[in-house]
Amino acid sequence: MAGTKNYYDVLGVKRNATQDEIKKAFHKLAQKHHPDAGGDAAKFKEISEAYTTLSDEKKRKEYDQLLMFGGIPGADFGGSGRGRGYSTYTTGGNVDFSDFFDQLRNGGMGGAGGFDFSSIFGGAAQQAASNRPAKGRDLTMSVEVSAEEGFEGTQRKVTYRVPSTGEEQTLTVKVPAGATDGGKLRYRGKGEYGVNGGARGDLVVTTKVAEHPLFKRDGADVLMDVPVSAYEAALGTTVDIPTPSGKTVRLKIPAGTQDGKKFRFKEMGVPNVKRKGARGALFATVRIQVPTRLSADERGALQALLDGDGRSYRKDLDRYLKKK
Repeated sequence: MAGTKNYYDVLGVKRNATQDEIKKAFHKLAQKHHPDAGGDAAKFKEISEAYTTLSDEKKRKEYDQLLMFGGIPGADFGGSGRGRGYSTYTTGGNVDFSDFFDQLRNGGMGGAGGFDFSSIFGGAAQQAASNRPAKGRDLTMSVEVSAEEGFEGTQRKVTYRVPSTGEEQTLTVKVPAGATDGGKLRYRGKGEYGVNGGARGDLVVTTKVAEHPLFKRDGADVLMDVPVSAYEAALGTTVDIPTPSGKTVRLKIPAGTQDGKKFRFKEMGVPNVKRKGARGALFATVRIQVPTRLSADERGALQALLDGDGRSYRKDLDRYLKKK
């Protein structure tokens, strides 16, 4: 067995290494040998397979048991060196190892019975599947922006960590004008590294847009309340109101306007992120404010108006009351 390497040798750790030491060793080697960083693909595959086994307690225990018997003939992790590299299961030529595995399962060869080697040795089909290129998984993160930044668009320089290598990567996130709370930006090829030459995954950034004290969002449409007095609603008035873009528009409220009346200002909302060049509308809803305190003169004047008002405001209610 002299001159052969096992998974511990590949990662450069002792056989009694802790999981933390194994993880640190893998991250260091992965950064150095990853193909996207100019490293050797075969070497990266070798250390990845070593880490896959040693980072799993069950697989590591089974692997350590195999090392006690000098490894598997034909495999290159502590065996005769005739195998085809560091694979989870590699047979050498047409050698039949059925007796070897039977003895292991049945307690022979030093009492290795009781172990289920299927997690490591899944046959040629499993080996072929494990060697196929696989795209890396997507990574996710979020950025927080103010309501005004959501209206107008902004940029954020962000840093995130790639789990497999531990390396930090930085990019500029461009939050579009009209960004919504919970909206997502996808950056292709910025996620986890692929395996066996597979493409990198994506980085998905979720925008967290703060609420505005005046404006509420409904996609690209913007909603707002416009408080008016009962006198203004009855007599009619004109109110200047702000818009999300910072402009001012004039809202004409006709005499007799009721509470909840909604006025629409076309293309006065925010940019529509789904339709380039389009903007939503601004909806202004009238909210009638009733005085909670009255002076003696105000009370007298209102009482006189009430006494002289002959309109029936509850005729529908009265109709049902008379039926009883």
